[in-house]
Amino acid sequence: MSKIAIVVLTDTEGGEALGRIVNALTAAKEFKDGGDRVTVIFTGTGTKWIGELTKADHLMHSVYSGLKDQIAGACGFCAGAFGVADEVKAEGVYLLSDYGQNMSYRKLVQDGFQIITF
Repeated sequence: MSKIAIVVLTDTEGGEALGRIVNALTAAKEFKDGGDRVTVIFTGTGTKWIGELTKADHLMHSVYSGLKDQIAGACGFCAGAFGVADEVKAEGVYLLSDYGQNMSYRKLVQDGFQIITF
């Protein structure tokens, strides 16, 4: 069984944004379906995705909803910096502050996760 951390860094805007979130969530679903341990973290401008993915009409809403138990959280500093901290908390997503106010890549590595970024 693999331990995989999917880290979403991509913004919600731009030509590649939708492709990146589709690939991130599809990869997370594939690992979950395969019985692997997978965790999803939103950081940087990626924290803005939580508000988008909770919309019922979003292309990836059902995949996101199916991964709710795999979502470790969103970087607390980044969610605040990009003005989405209240929105993230309202969706029940935990604000990570493992390294100061930020999420910790080192903790993921120490816990044995392979990190894939999108």
